[in-house]
This record gives sequence, C-alpha cells and structure tokens, in this order.
Amino acid sequence: MTDAMTAVTSLTGETAVRAHPLTGTVCQVRLASGRTVVAKRGTGTDMVAAEAASLRWLADADAVGVPAILGQDANWLVIERIEAGRPTADAAEEFGRRLAALHASDAPAFGQPPPDGPRDAWIGMAAMVNVPAPDWPAWYAESRIRPYLRRCAAAGTLSKADVAIIDNVADRVAELAGPAEPPARLHGDLWNGNVVWGADGHAWLIDPAAHGGHRETDLAMLALFGCPHLNRVLAAYREVAPLADGWADRVPLHQLFPLLVHTELFGGGYAAQAVAAARAC
Repeated sequence: MTDAMTAVTSLTGETAVRAHPLTGTVCQVRLASGRTVVAKRGTGTDMVAAEAASLRWLADADAVGVPAILGQDANWLVIERIEAGRPTADAAEEFGRRLAALHASDAPAFGQPPPDGPRDAWIGMAAMVNVPAPDWPAWYAESRIRPYLRRCAAAGTLSKADVAIIDNVADRVAELAGPAEPPARLHGDLWNGNVVWGADGHAWLIDPAAHGGHRETDLAMLALFGCPHLNRVLAAYREVAPLADGWADRVPLHQLFPLLVHTELFGGGYAAQAVAAARAC
C-alpha cells in the first residue's frame, strides 16, 4: 500500500493519505483533497503502456465513457474512480447504442494496436500480441486461437483430443465467420466485470485490451459471463448497427478466444467450456 500511495502522490502531484486494496495489483487511494482514485500496478512488460494506450484510444472515440488517466509511469497507472451504481434498462439501452458507436470508430486493421500501444500487450494477466492483418478469419485463427491453444496444450490443461477439436475450428474460421466486416475498434476484454454501471446512470468501460477486431467478439464476450439487461443492450445495439444474419450462431466462435485465455490462466472448468464452444461452432 505504501508503494501505491507513493506512486499516486508522485504521478498526480496530490498527497495520498490512505490506500485500500481491491486486488493484488489494484488499490483505491484517498487523496488529501478528499478525492479517491484507482492505482494499478503493472506486473508484466508494457502492461501499463498497453492499458493506457487502450484507454486513450477508446476515449478518443467519444462513444462509451472510460476513466480518465491521471498519471502513469513504467510501473503504475492512476485513473479516475467511477462511482458504481446499479444497472438499469435505460442505461443498458444507452450502452448498446454507445457500444455500436465505439465499434464504428476507425480501426485501421484487424489486430491493430491503439496508437502508441505496444505490439506485445495483455488481456487480463495473459499475454496478447497485436499484429495487424487484412483478413479477420486468418488473423483470428493465428493470433487469437492458436497461441493460447498451444500454451494450454503445453501446460496439459487441454488433452490431445481437445486440442484437435479446437484446432479444427481454427482451420475452418473462414467458413464459419459469416459475411466479411471492416475492423471495429474493440474494448477487447468486454466481460461484464469490465462494465461499471455508474451512479451517474451511464455504463463505463474499464480494463480494456483494445485493438482492431470483429465487433461480434465484443458482443460475444459480453454474453459469456452474464450481463444485466443483455437483451436490451443487444436490441439497442442492433437498432443502430444491425448484425449480419447468423450472428447468434457465431457466438461460440467468438467466445472461443476468451475461453482459451481463461483456460490458460485458470484451467479447470474453462477447458471444458472451450471445448464445448468449439463443438458448437
């Protein structure tokens, strides 16, 4: 906690008076002014740089709110604290419309990192490489499915039979992907825990792993672990930006990536979920 307070004081120019841990690497820090901020310690190379670049890129879209960056260095990121409220139907519908606007913002290529963002980035605590590519199916197979599949196989969290099932999906992404779409500006780790339903009545996004990708990936990740009023979010999204026919059938394909990430990080039941998603493709 002392390190967090020292970092916050140095990076914001305001005296930190108290720190409260949220996770092993994240603290809420109270300032002498009475304001509370969030301090995040990077535990991997370029972790802070990747998240800061992601936050700036999402903020530049002026679509969904993200916390303001208050200071950063190589090891610490200090951001605005969003006061949590409760999810409402109105907030969910607004979120759906704003998410559609975010996805419609410019992304030069699939796999494109945010401006000034590192190639070697992170999704949660897992490494994630952003390499621009012109073609989504090949990029998704080679940059999002197979790297995690190889690591899970090496760690023994997936059996040879499981690996074969998922590898077969990677071979067939082009035929499973549906109509071609332009690259979208993605949050990149859009599970419900990274949506803060603010006390101001709006949804805010935190902990991004932003890059250029397929917009259905963000939507599939939002559905993966449950999201309040998800049907309203999706309905409002589709009013602004209709999805291609068959999008619901493609949800398992897009969920395969985050499930493999979770299998790498946590093993256990996520391996079975990843295989089930592959079988459903």
